[in-house]
Amino acid sequence: MAQSFEFLFDVAGPNAYLTHRVLPKFCAETGAAAVYVPILLGAVFKATGNRAPMVRYADAPARRDYEMLEFRRFIAANGLVQFKMNPHFPVNSLLVMRAVVAAGRMGLGAEAIEAMMAAMWEQGAKLDEPDICRAALEGAGLDGAAIMALAGEEGVKAELVANTDAAVARGVFGVPTFFVGGDMFWGKERLPQLAGALAA
Repeated sequence: MAQSFEFLFDVAGPNAYLTHRVLPKFCAETGAAAVYVPILLGAVFKATGNRAPMVRYADAPARRDYEMLEFRRFIAANGLVQFKMNPHFPVNSLLVMRAVVAAGRMGLGAEAIEAMMAAMWEQGAKLDEPDICRAALEGAGLDGAAIMALAGEEGVKAELVANTDAAVARGVFGVPTFFVGGDMFWGKERLPQLAGALAA
């Protein structure tokens, strides 16, 4: 049984949020730990020519509608009743993801990720605004001012860029993406395949 897997994510991706919510059960069932790797989804899209489904299938409404049907089915199947589409979507996640990296450097990565995921996809916060981002951190009991200050430092910015560049180099084109060793799995629908790889 593999002991861990990488979970490449961006808070701005609704499917990353849904995955984040089901990972505790998944990890309990597989006995594996999720290693969260923050990346910048917008930069990944730009580098790979990918686009969000609602944009990618704009000229294929039947495909777009089916994607949304599957999205709603996943939410219902997993009882993710707190999810609501962010009214400001798409939100530029540069600030949020820098804050996540900064919090990780302070040993508060898990807490910051939870705070940002909840703020984005349960509270409808416009997290590209610094004051709102800081308030979301503080609402979770974190030192929002300290995290936001560190998020502006060059080392944090460089770490997020390096994570993103490395992801693209490994073939990542969207989130959620998982790695077991060098094997890549994309999409929350691939969790059963991921479980199989972890058990192999």
